[in-house]
Amino acid sequence: MLFWTIVKVSLKSLLANKLRSFLAILGIILGVASVIAMVSIVNGATLQITERIKQMGTNLLMIRPGQGMHRGVASSSNVQTLTLNDASQIISKVKYIKNIAPIVQGNAQTKYMNQNTYATVVGTTLAYFEVRNFLLEEGRLFHESEVHSNAKVAVLGSVILEKLFGKGPFLDETIKIKGSNFKVIGSLKTKGDMAGMDEHIMIPLGTAMKQVFGLTYLRGIDVQVETEEKIDEVEEEITSLLQKLHRLKPDDEPDFSIRNQKEQLENLQATTQTFTLLLGGIAAISLLVGGIGIMNIMLVTVTERTREIGIRKAIGAADQDILQQFLIEASIISGLGGLFGILVGVGISVGIESIFPTFSTKVDYTSIVISFVFSAMVGIFFGYYPAQKASSLNPIDALRYE
Repeated sequence: MLFWTIVKVSLKSLLANKLRSFLAILGIILGVASVIAMVSIVNGATLQITERIKQMGTNLLMIRPGQGMHRGVASSSNVQTLTLNDASQIISKVKYIKNIAPIVQGNAQTKYMNQNTYATVVGTTLAYFEVRNFLLEEGRLFHESEVHSNAKVAVLGSVILEKLFGKGPFLDETIKIKGSNFKVIGSLKTKGDMAGMDEHIMIPLGTAMKQVFGLTYLRGIDVQVETEEKIDEVEEEITSLLQKLHRLKPDDEPDFSIRNQKEQLENLQATTQTFTLLLGGIAAISLLVGGIGIMNIMLVTVTERTREIGIRKAIGAADQDILQQFLIEASIISGLGGLFGILVGVGISVGIESIFPTFSTKVDYTSIVISFVFSAMVGIFFGYYPAQKASSLNPIDALRYE
């Protein structure tokens, strides 16, 4: 038998049992679609988090009071262990620091005319905008002189700006923060990250400490390192310096924590790789189940077509021809299942992004190729036994089969 003749015969046989063929294909469709959709969702979420970390800078160290997450419980934001002296000592004694930004922040009632909302107010210095990669949209940032003089000026994130002013003018307008008047001098470009930084209002550090929150301590120090390669060295030096400043003994629990953005990104990438492998394993199992379904249906088909096989052999069909026919049928089932699975998986990924605009998915073309190749291999592997069984039938016994 010529190859294309065998293909035509195989297609005709599959079309003669449409429901059975569809059920065999369905298992492969679900397996391929699930792996593509799941990997797309994981890639999208990873991309969002990675972008957020990169926006803040992978050369960023965030020092916070307390021990961070300890025994599953977050440290209180009121822990009084970081001071302005800590920040000044770090910038003067630690090498390879590009910028440093002391921070106090908290929620405060904010009003403009009849608009009334709660916003995160961040008291900091001019360096904060560079450390956190903020870009100016309109107006200006506050000057160092305004930081030193405790001026009542404010720079607004894009979301809080929209809440208070809508599309109206805002520069040089006066807003109330905890009952005190502040002049709006600028707005920032949208960052669009999940930390809600577009809802922040930035004011001078001294103003925030003395007039808004009444604090004598800091709630954080952000450190921008000159290069990503130096970040671990700088972290060690800061840790050693703060232990001395806080008079901590070597065996004492630190009263501060340092978050390393580079480390966070590396941990995220490692977690993503592990999760992708896990999803790949789950998808492989689902494809194997689909392959078992193909084998079962092909075995039923061989039994039903025993007389047909006997007739083909009686008129000259070789064992190899019968083997090829049933292998091609199994390959067509798995191949079509793979193609439709790709379409369904991509459709699910696109659909999720359309229904949930804030959620991002990213179709991975490598997963598409691997899924299709694996589905084709599953068809050949699980189709071989039924095909071999069909080709080994004795033509005389096959013709006698009722």
